[in-house]
Amino acid sequence: MKPGPINFYHPRLRLRAAERRIIMFLGDLLASVLALGLALVFWSQNDFLNLSWEFLNVRIPLWFYLLPILWLFLNLDLYDTRRASRRRETLGGIMMSTGLSILLYLVVFFLSEPNSLPRRGVAIFIGTAALFTLAWRLIYISVFTQPAFLRRVLIVGAGKAGTRLAQVVAGLKPQPFLLVGLVDDDPAKLESEVFGVPVLGSSVDLEIIVRREQITDIVVAISGIMQPEMFSALLRCAENSVDITTMPVMYEELLGRVPIFLLQSDWLLRTFLDQARSRGFFEPAKRMVDIVGSLVGLVMLLLLFPLLAALIILETGLPVLYRQERLGRNGKNYVMYKLRTMYTDAEKNGVQVTVTNDQRITRVGRFLRKSHLDELPQFFNVLLGDMSLVGPRAEREQLVEKLQEDVPFYRARLLVKPGITGWAQVNYGYASTVQDTAIKLEYDLYYIKARSLTLDIAILFRTVRNVLGLQGR
Repeated sequence: MKPGPINFYHPRLRLRAAERRIIMFLGDLLASVLALGLALVFWSQNDFLNLSWEFLNVRIPLWFYLLPILWLFLNLDLYDTRRASRRRETLGGIMMSTGLSILLYLVVFFLSEPNSLPRRGVAIFIGTAALFTLAWRLIYISVFTQPAFLRRVLIVGAGKAGTRLAQVVAGLKPQPFLLVGLVDDDPAKLESEVFGVPVLGSSVDLEIIVRREQITDIVVAISGIMQPEMFSALLRCAENSVDITTMPVMYEELLGRVPIFLLQSDWLLRTFLDQARSRGFFEPAKRMVDIVGSLVGLVMLLLLFPLLAALIILETGLPVLYRQERLGRNGKNYVMYKLRTMYTDAEKNGVQVTVTNDQRITRVGRFLRKSHLDELPQFFNVLLGDMSLVGPRAEREQLVEKLQEDVPFYRARLLVKPGITGWAQVNYGYASTVQDTAIKLEYDLYYIKARSLTLDIAILFRTVRNVLGLQGR
């Protein structure tokens, strides 16, 4: 007899990532609108019209009403659900948005005619927007990271892929969801634990486990061939409103990386090439941003070059600029320019990877690297089209040839232009070992798959924070 439908428990309170972003956005919007209202109230107290329709229509310029939109735009990086659940990163992000708001206003203020821009109203808006947004985000962290709002997840497969995912979840604080258990058809794994998470049963027990444990999501982590019984059980779960995803997709959502060591050898051809090809508006828009950004960067270089060149020459003499061949898009060589940060004989023994506390770096060079000022000449490469503002880090051909022997899919990062900054750089920094390189590649491949103007802007904002915090090496 065919079994009847199972009444799965699927509570509305257990929020998906998209639903969390909507909640964060609505709270941020309310905070910025309240800040705008408070700024208008204080501004009106020094005006004889007081807070009236005439005051709002005559005294207040149109751009002032757009400040909440600008504030939300500056906080774009805070909509990463992983970072939004951490107090320290939330505080850092809001402080950075506040600093950028003040800097942007000062630039406009000094370029405008005297007494043409309000100071008090803008200052009150920036201050209250920061305080209200911080208060709301702390409330969000305190409330919406509680177990009642977390999805209840079951992993199907307790092998290498399932074990790796359980390890990832165990290392994330706060937990992104409640990992209830795993399911595997291997009798030797039944009643065992994987990183403290129990193996609850086999495919025969899947539907019972889902109902009993009130599972909302199933992550399929089966590397080999799926048995028909397991496939049928998963279909029945999907038909009853249980969300089903695969281990690589979940890995990407949790870490912002692609699990290169858990993918099949033909993965690049089956999936990656199709997703890596951006279509329509993105490429020309990205190029336009690159041109504008490179022109701004070159103006900064012209202003700072005399001072930076003098510092380099005083310490170690000429040359000031450092030229080096790097691999660009599709493996084509180009000459990259940087300010010299190492002694002139730094590579007399051949190509070497930069390591922590590298003795080849000069004292001036150490400052230039920490501040990323050594990379200013690369804006010339961006203007020429050899590089982009955002992309994987450019590497030398010798290192690429060596690393592709040890790291799967390493050459795939050459499908796009290298960047001055990138998803891997802002998340992981420099790589001095093969293991570090593999992790950075996971970030690079994720970026190539998911790249968009929104992600590029978020990376640029986070890069500014790193530069101001002297987090280079």
